[in-house]
Amino acid sequence: MDDAANQKKPEVHPLSRWVKWRRRLGWMTLLTLLALAGAGVFLLRYGSLPAGATMQSTQILDSEGRVIASLQDGVNRQIVKLSDISPWLVKATLAVEDRRFYEHAGVDVRGLARAAWVDIRHLSKQQGASTLTQQLARNLYLSHERTWTRKLKEAWYAARLEQAYTKDEILELYLNQIYYGHGAYGVEAASRLYFDKPAKELSLAESALLAGIPKGPRYYSPHLHPVDAKARRHKVLQALQETGQLSNKLAVQVARKPLNVRALPEEEDRKAPYFADYVKKIAIDQLGMDERLMNEGGMIIHTTLDGRMQLMAETSIKKGLKGGNSELQTALIAIDPRNGYIKAMVGGRNYRQNQFNRVFAHNRQPGSSFKPIMYASALEQHSVTPATKYRSEPTLFYFDNNRQIYRPSNYNDRYFNGEIGLRQAIAASDNIYAVNTIMQVGPEAVISMARKLGISSPLKAVPSLALGTFPVSPFEMASAFSVFANEGRKADPIAITSIRDHHGKVLYEAHPREEQVLTPALSYVTTQLLESVFERGGTGHRIAKLLKRPVAGKTGTTDSDAWFVGYTPELTTAVWVGYDRGRAISSSEAHRAAPIFAEFTESALEGVPPQVFPMPEGVVSVYIDPATNMLASPGCPNPVMETFLEGTEPTEMCSLHGHTEEDQEQSGKTKNHSLWSKFRNWWGV
Repeated sequence: MDDAANQKKPEVHPLSRWVKWRRRLGWMTLLTLLALAGAGVFLLRYGSLPAGATMQSTQILDSEGRVIASLQDGVNRQIVKLSDISPWLVKATLAVEDRRFYEHAGVDVRGLARAAWVDIRHLSKQQGASTLTQQLARNLYLSHERTWTRKLKEAWYAARLEQAYTKDEILELYLNQIYYGHGAYGVEAASRLYFDKPAKELSLAESALLAGIPKGPRYYSPHLHPVDAKARRHKVLQALQETGQLSNKLAVQVARKPLNVRALPEEEDRKAPYFADYVKKIAIDQLGMDERLMNEGGMIIHTTLDGRMQLMAETSIKKGLKGGNSELQTALIAIDPRNGYIKAMVGGRNYRQNQFNRVFAHNRQPGSSFKPIMYASALEQHSVTPATKYRSEPTLFYFDNNRQIYRPSNYNDRYFNGEIGLRQAIAASDNIYAVNTIMQVGPEAVISMARKLGISSPLKAVPSLALGTFPVSPFEMASAFSVFANEGRKADPIAITSIRDHHGKVLYEAHPREEQVLTPALSYVTTQLLESVFERGGTGHRIAKLLKRPVAGKTGTTDSDAWFVGYTPELTTAVWVGYDRGRAISSSEAHRAAPIFAEFTESALEGVPPQVFPMPEGVVSVYIDPATNMLASPGCPNPVMETFLEGTEPTEMCSLHGHTEEDQEQSGKTKNHSLWSKFRNWWGV
């Protein structure tokens, strides 16, 4: 008993801190792994796939609902159902790309292990071992870099695809997505490209050829490497034999057949390509649309483009530039001034050769086409009226508190060497009269007017501003002149009316905005003066015979630019002609812009009855003597009707040809005379 009692009890040593820490670390690791596994299972089951799985092209439509362009990042893709694809192509694709497609769950573990072993042996990433589902995931969501990180993401996306879609749906997506070379994505586009037939009509030989291309679209192209393409087709036939879907005899017969592929077609001209690019840019940059969804999200973009007017614009430009230097460029934009809708847009003479859209070029001087903006400012401030006279002769102008001198000149140094009125100055594009006017109204007021009309390009408050020496884009010029055409109301230019997703949900809808920035009276008087450009002695007189309706406009010419900006009540158009590098234009080249404008305007409005510009309140029409610009007396030999802002018209009778007090009373004013009398005057009846 004593011995037993004296026996020592076994000592219990407390666990060391290291052991405790190691146990805790083990439990934490286990819990972390379980959490990661649970998260992985959750994501695998409920995680969403990135956008792009539907792979539908976005379509841009004109105002009549006709397709202008399909945005698929510049590729040719046509979606078809699996039932509309030749069974031979389906069998051949599975035989050569993924024989265990209907057995695995997105990732072929046996194939992956084999690929990993080969990579380890060669210390490189040589083997792909990607299943058809993994290839689809890579094409839809990932890059093609050879990294293990990409492989893991690819496997996860493949597993999600297998859960989200049936095998046949995945196969259909794959066959509509895979690249077959020469811009053809999907079997339908490839079948039509190589054999000019739908995919459901492909023969065994044709199917074997197509099934072999995706492994190397360039290397196995029957156009670029016909020998390699034929060898690859033979491998596909062997794969069909190995899977028991093709007899040796039939394989030999098919292998002996020639390729018989159609020649590559020439690239077709895109419809309104500059406008389509502009629409895409607006949708992404201004409306916030995702670029990938723009290309692959199946959106429908409705636009303002008039398909017939666009064709007329392109035709008029081809005709107008015919026979000239092939490097001579042009731009045309047409806007409906009543709502701001862009009806036609041409950014250059050849989109294939140069995609730069000159409609938005901010490096071209508008020249005299800018003068109406300056004159509108002067008329608004009552600094000048249609009766104001200045001498047309070489003149020095002092500005900046007389510290600087400006010496403008007329085109070819041609002057009237006498006094002229505003109408004559506009018609003949007299520069001396224009600079006299800006010296009266002030360049700051002119800049303010330009801003009201929608011009945002940098402008400096100097006398030369009157002659359009600061670059402005054709887009801005058309927008500004649209205000004159729309009775002083400014409607922001619109290209997109609505955007819908592939389910029909409205993502964006335009709401045209209109602002009264000028009085209708000021716009009308400006328009009346601009109509003189087409009269005898006007810079647009030579195209007057091409125009069968009331038109107002202005020419503009610099050493390197030729312009014509004009409008009717329904359509405003700006045309620019010149060279991209600012090279000087010849006299004959400078005369190409106006005929393009006239040709386009008449063809675009064919079938539309001529409309006069409506006469608003606040204007007064009186007969004046052109020699004195005073109220015409019965003795004046050539009285003309002139329109003024009410309160700015002359009140004194011409004394040059004699008058009486009774003449003074009867000469009087005619306010708002009817549109019918205006129309009769225009037709000369």
